[in-house]
Amino acid sequence: MKQIILSTLFCALLSVIFGYVFIPVLKSLKLGQPILKYVTSHKTKSGTPTMGGIIFIIPLVITFLIFSSGDKRLSIFVLAVTVAFMTVGFLDDFLKIRLKRNEGLTPLQKICFQVAISIIASIVAYKSGQTFLNIPFTKKTLNIGIFTIILNVLVFVASVNAVNLTDGLDGLCASVSSVNLLYFSALIYLQVTAFKGIYVNESEYFNLSLFCLNLVAGLLGYLLFNTQRASVFMGDTGSLALGGAISGVSVITGNALHVIFIGVFYLLSALSVIIQVAVYKRMKKRVFLMAPLHHHFQEKGYSEGKITYAYSFITFLIGLCLILVYFW
Repeated sequence: MKQIILSTLFCALLSVIFGYVFIPVLKSLKLGQPILKYVTSHKTKSGTPTMGGIIFIIPLVITFLIFSSGDKRLSIFVLAVTVAFMTVGFLDDFLKIRLKRNEGLTPLQKICFQVAISIIASIVAYKSGQTFLNIPFTKKTLNIGIFTIILNVLVFVASVNAVNLTDGLDGLCASVSSVNLLYFSALIYLQVTAFKGIYVNESEYFNLSLFCLNLVAGLLGYLLFNTQRASVFMGDTGSLALGGAISGVSVITGNALHVIFIGVFYLLSALSVIIQVAVYKRMKKRVFLMAPLHHHFQEKGYSEGKITYAYSFITFLIGLCLILVYFW
């Protein structure tokens, strides 16, 4: 416990230091985020520094390498996945700024990178012995063997893109992701207690919890600069990394199906875009005032802060319902 507290404090402070150091650098380099023209309420945000994901990802890497101990094969796997997706996001952000447009990598390029990382990560997870699924709202476990590879690829690609779509309001993605990571940290601890036949030792799970809590600490430090009005955006550098971290932890612990419930607002963000595009192409009508869903609520008159709080609060309640079964 002492190790977790110290590492969490260290990562939080380090992310704040990184924020104060790097934001002026990003501004001086004119690494500002181009804003979508149709989001008229965000016109004043144009030029806000992006690539802010480095403010919490680099401190996470440093902290984890210093404080993790014992067996950490699984946590290194999650860290590698996080950094891999962060790299794709960084490239996308860099091209956006370089080309002065809202699109960096083309959709095809981005999905190819994501699928490639997802396939490699899913095969590695399978080779490590992870072939089971923990069923949400129960203590039941199902072994699906090699089919975990297919499922996990879908989870990686869907989660990374859904988290990316959720990053549209000040503080939204970081707040919701913090609750998600707190949930997985608690879930891992409870499952180690509930399931005596875990496929790796407890040291592995301890380091996974450490990873989650350190990332939460980094996000809390980052939120100091990202709450309304944001002085920096995480960009794809941060959102793709967060998607990789959350899906990586869920996949390697057999909790891939839990992402559907604890990540309900990621899912709704993605579904709202899919529905909006599909209906408009077919009927020339809009289901939502604007997609993703958080922009619909914004157009309805809700403030960014209220939407962020509601998303985080509901996610927190869902998390409590999901882990309640482990106390029966």
